[in-house]
Amino acid sequence: MSKFTINSFQEYKSKRKISMLTAYDYSMAKIIDEAGIDVILVGDSLGMVVLGYESTLKVTMEDMIHHTKAVSRGVKNALIVSDMPFLSYHISVEEAIRNAGRLVQEGGAHAVKLEGGEDIIPKIKGIQSAQIPVIGHLGLTPQSINKLGGFKVQGKDDVDAKRIIKDALLIEEAGVSAIVLEAIPDKLAELITQKLTIPTIGIGASAACDGQVLVSNDMLGMFSDFTPKFVKKFTNLKPLIDQGVKSFISEINSGDFPAKEHTFKIDNEIIKKLY
Repeated sequence: MSKFTINSFQEYKSKRKISMLTAYDYSMAKIIDEAGIDVILVGDSLGMVVLGYESTLKVTMEDMIHHTKAVSRGVKNALIVSDMPFLSYHISVEEAIRNAGRLVQEGGAHAVKLEGGEDIIPKIKGIQSAQIPVIGHLGLTPQSINKLGGFKVQGKDDVDAKRIIKDALLIEEAGVSAIVLEAIPDKLAELITQKLTIPTIGIGASAACDGQVLVSNDMLGMFSDFTPKFVKKFTNLKPLIDQGVKSFISEINSGDFPAKEHTFKIDNEIIKKLY
């Protein structure tokens, strides 16, 4: 299995599709990596699927570093991209560089992802000046849900669609290695993909994108609070986990678990000395 690097994004543009999934811990990262995923995203979506928040806005740098560290210990071949959380890159270029550097130096990320377009170009350039690759994110940007009025499809009218196209071209020029397009109409995603020389990674965008990303907890059927329209459950682990837990409880109560093969022995002569 070959290692996916930041250069692989450009190498695979228009040649083969790029696969990306989220992971937030060592065990899941190891499984996904060994299955052959190209890119693992340590997403600030952990705020909802791991920490139980209603949005990503409460996720901190310490949260992201903690989970990126765990993921990096389980990965050998995939590229690790870590989300920069809300307010970690908005205040100044210097703070954006410092926080991106922490995700790489302390967390073990290979690249960072930022939400936004023209407004964050100075931050993109600053982070790259520290030799840290940047992935862009346009369309539905969850850190902006208060401004957007909720989790809504973006780019449905000509003004908004033109803005997203403009932002995509500008952040490409600023040097991002790829752009995640979230919850935009399929034809708009297809047009942006054609216009860019870097790959687009779709999530609720279009099969015409150069790759796709999903939250692993969604596509594995482990998160049931809500399911976005763009999610396909490739398996459904929730009922399997539910049944496993119920069997565990049942066997404890029946005395079937633990059985002899799950326990350790001691010489009876030693036990006699203990009474």
